[in-house]
Amino acid sequence: MRFSPKNLWSVRSRDEIESFSKHYAKFMDMARTERMAIRESVAMLQEAGYVPIERFDGTTNKVYAVNRGKSLIAVHLVGKLENGLNLVAAHIDAPRLDLKPQPIFEEERIALARTHYYGGVKKYQWLSLPLELHGYVVKDTQEVVEIHLGQCKDDPVFVAPDLLPHLDKKDMLVSEKFDAEKLSVVVGTIPLGGEEKEAVKVYILKILKDRYGLTEEDFVSGEFELVPALKTRSVGFDESLLGAYGHDDRICGYTALRGLIDVKDPVRSCGVILFDREEIGSEGNAGAKANFYVAFLKKLLKIQGCSDTSLGIDELFARTSIISADVCPAIDPMFKEVHDLANAAKVGHGVGLVRYTGSGGKSGSSEAHAEFVAKVRGVLNQEGVVWQVATMGKVDRGGGGTVAKFLAEKGASVLDMGPALLGMHSPFELVSKADLYETYRAYKALLEKLN
Repeated sequence: MRFSPKNLWSVRSRDEIESFSKHYAKFMDMARTERMAIRESVAMLQEAGYVPIERFDGTTNKVYAVNRGKSLIAVHLVGKLENGLNLVAAHIDAPRLDLKPQPIFEEERIALARTHYYGGVKKYQWLSLPLELHGYVVKDTQEVVEIHLGQCKDDPVFVAPDLLPHLDKKDMLVSEKFDAEKLSVVVGTIPLGGEEKEAVKVYILKILKDRYGLTEEDFVSGEFELVPALKTRSVGFDESLLGAYGHDDRICGYTALRGLIDVKDPVRSCGVILFDREEIGSEGNAGAKANFYVAFLKKLLKIQGCSDTSLGIDELFARTSIISADVCPAIDPMFKEVHDLANAAKVGHGVGLVRYTGSGGKSGSSEAHAEFVAKVRGVLNQEGVVWQVATMGKVDRGGGGTVAKFLAEKGASVLDMGPALLGMHSPFELVSKADLYETYRAYKALLEKLN
């Protein structure tokens, strides 16, 4: 028999799809950075009865831990953890512009802030775009100062202006034309006290001092992120798509959390991990290469009576099934030539199963084993979840990676899975509302039923 994924709009309730999409849109409009995404996630977990590991004594079955405010793990325990675990792992960082450690300068009576882009971006997409600024500063006294500008309707925004087309006549390569060092945002134009040197910059520094108590030196220990000042919106005459900044990969973080919170009678322990730093290779102590989630699981094993957690954690991972929850590229009808159409995801046709990522000869891919793919496929089919095959494009055309390989190195069975996006890594990505809802249904089913 032929395999042909269904169009979800013919099999799912429009009311259910729209209801789920509205809750997700509210989350996305608040979760503008990785820190903000973790705060929203913790609020969801606490409302569902999850307790922090510091207060966990084994008398409840819902526990979570936050790592450095940028990543987390949450587990719903069913009996002994050593019997195995179902996990969905996503990342909550997204491409953006960061301010440099000493960002503010003045040129031609305009104060600007230097940036350094984070993750894979097309630099031209960030020119002449309204941007929000979210800052998290730790002063040398350990006082924390937060700045959030551009998120509310009456807030100012920030812009890296483009060159007008009348003067942009030189024929250059795109990679040369859009110089990353020119992605500096305008922060002010009013001079302080007349015509002295850098009077505009001085006035900006005065504003920062008066409003937030910040000095120029404080930027060194600050995290300042510029993200598109664009609200989540329905797209199209039929409103079938949802446009937002950061679908990749907060869409998977949200659907995974909702799936975990909504599980009923899971066959074994299940949980969610939300990572930072995936967009830059999962580096650092908050990404998938870090050890925080392993240490958390060891603590649970010890609380449950495991005397040798070093051996216990290895045995646990050997029995663990993990869905690496990340988005995949949807076929764009204007750029069909970059896809193998028989192995590419279509908008509105369900969650995408990505057996391998990587590039070229599958470089950098963990590639799920046939046995595990079959097990996942069986659960999805049993629960009536609509799914489709997805890949990262034609061979040798490009490629990409996820957190899957780092989790597979621990000994777990891992498969990539997520919804298909149009305009991935752009300031305003598109997803089918139906695919969004189906992704939630898939993660919930796998958390409950995999064994």
